[in-house]
Amino acid sequence: MEEVYGIQKDHAHKRAIELIPEDFFWSCIDELAPFGSDEGDMALAEFRDWKKENPNSPTYECLQWTIESVSELNISEYNENILDKGLIRKQITDDDFDDYQYIFTVDISVIATGFGQLVDEGKIDERNKPIIQLAINRQKNWAELSEGWKYRGEYIANLTVLERALKEV
Repeated sequence: MEEVYGIQKDHAHKRAIELIPEDFFWSCIDELAPFGSDEGDMALAEFRDWKKENPNSPTYECLQWTIESVSELNISEYNENILDKGLIRKQITDDDFDDYQYIFTVDISVIATGFGQLVDEGKIDERNKPIIQLAINRQKNWAELSEGWKYRGEYIANLTVLERALKEV
């Protein structure tokens, strides 16, 4: 079987294409897309490597590994508390806190890992959906609070598409 690298609609599961026909989702260069940033692309590649090495393990374990390795948090700390807008605002304005790493990179890694399963298998395991939804919600809050960011409306719209697909899958 041919090794697939990156997001390629030609090699995607037909259910993923049905659920998310929007072009942005399938872009490997759109920074506002799940797989278009370096972080999202790497998360997809790491998900695929993890699947090869752990074919019979639940994908929740991959999400757990992703969160714990990228965020330096225990998965139990990746919960509703991360959505607090006051906390996110404080993190954005704190020069000693790398919100790009500890908010964007963590969340986009979760989103790309979760939607990587959809792209490759046509499904997202039920246990993973609440975690992916947390990542989407925090990204929406982060974008909303990133005043002056000219792409925030487009990014929030993209996240809304992902949220719809997550509910439908």
